[in-house]
Formats: sequence, C-alpha cells, structure tokens
Amino acid sequence: MEGYTPSEMMIIAAARALAGVKTVFVGIGLPNAACNLARRTVAPDLALIYESGVYGARPERLPFSIGDPALVTGALSIFPMADVFGLYLQGGWVEVAFLGAAQIDRYGNLNTTVIGDYHRPKVRLPGSGGASDIATHARRVFIVTRLQRRRFVERLDFITSPGHLDGGNRRRELGIPGGGPALVVTDRAIFTFDDETREMTLSSLHPGVTLEEVQAEIGWEIKVASDLKVTEPPTEEELRILREELDPQGIYR
Repeated sequence: MEGYTPSEMMIIAAARALAGVKTVFVGIGLPNAACNLARRTVAPDLALIYESGVYGARPERLPFSIGDPALVTGALSIFPMADVFGLYLQGGWVEVAFLGAAQIDRYGNLNTTVIGDYHRPKVRLPGSGGASDIATHARRVFIVTRLQRRRFVERLDFITSPGHLDGGNRRRELGIPGGGPALVVTDRAIFTFDDETREMTLSSLHPGVTLEEVQAEIGWEIKVASDLKVTEPPTEEELRILREELDPQGIYR
C-alpha cells in the first residue's frame, strides 16, 4: 500500500462506512479513530456514545481509555453507565456499534473470553465487558479487526458475543432484538453479510491485495461477492486529518 499503512486504510474504510449515521457506540482503539475521523468527514452530526456514560462526545484528541476526561469535551450528556445500556442500548437507540474480537467465525460470532479449552485455556482473555449486550441490542454491528488466520476461524473456542449464530433467521427465532453484524473491516479487505444465509461475504479488496492473500488468512472457504470491488484508496484530506489531528504520534495508524 504505497503512501499509507494498512492500519490507515482500515481506519479510513471504517470511517467511510459511517456516512449518514447519527449514533455510534464506540470503545477505544482503531474504531475510536474511525469514528472521530467520520465526524470530521462523512458524518458531521455523528453522536459518539461511550459505555462509561458519555453521549455526543467531541474529544479534541483521541482518548486513552473510556475513563479519559477528554471524552466529556463538548459532550451533550453525561450519565451513569447503567443508563447507557438500559436506556440507550436496550432501548434500541444505538444505530451502529463497533466491536473487536480475538476470534470471529463465518457468521460474525465473536470470542473475547478464552483461546483453547475454557477450563484449561491457552490464553485467558478479558471477557465480554459490554460486548455481548452491544452485539445483542445494537441495530447494526461493525467489526474492526486485523485479517489473521488465528482470528478468522472455522469454529470459535468460546462464543462471547452473538453474531448471526448459525446463520439464516436464527437470531430472530431466538428473539435477539438487534440486527447483528453488518460489516467487517480489516487491514486487507472488507466483508459484508449475505441477506439470506447471513454468511460473511468478501465485498472489497484493499488496493494491492489479492483474493488468494485474503483466503490464506481465513479458516474456511470464503464466500465472494459477484461484484467484488477494490476499496478506494485514502484521500490526501483523510490522511491529513488522521495524521495531523487525530493520531499525530502514530499510536493507532
């Protein structure tokens, strides 16, 4: 990727996906950079919601944690964490929520609990936090993660947060209210989900990346869109905002 890094491409692609979105539930890290970039470009009215109890945050710099005082800069409202989940999230007011994962399967189910056997794991991960609630109630879930074979697996070691479960209408049959995963943005490609089967579908390759390279990092035979596209490379303005205003120290990009 000449002139920009894979991480920059990932952040910018995620930001573009927020065009026209009004409310987004976001944590710290790459999704946070994407949301703040979107607010400066394609979604000027975007209200950022942080689980620590901040609505409509307009941080002048990227916060280091969900408890960073920078989050309250220009915020529309500050309230208890319980209200974030009980009123906004469970009330159906969160249009898009960002999540990451240690493992993801073909239906967008996520694991952030353990790698290996639950009782004798190779790695003990942080767990759900609010992720399971977010995956359950948000209208749409965008997943941002690097494309690595150890992450994109045929079968999760543990299901922490529900995606489309085993496909089709399973979420609706079980009464799960949210819409589930709609987008997966990686450093090499973008995936959507089939409207009927709910299977992850390769929809766009980042510039210079081949289908073979993507398939090599996925633990199952990936479904490919009939109109597979090439992601538009970053513009000079997108890179300028990201490099000069949002992440001048290069922590995320």
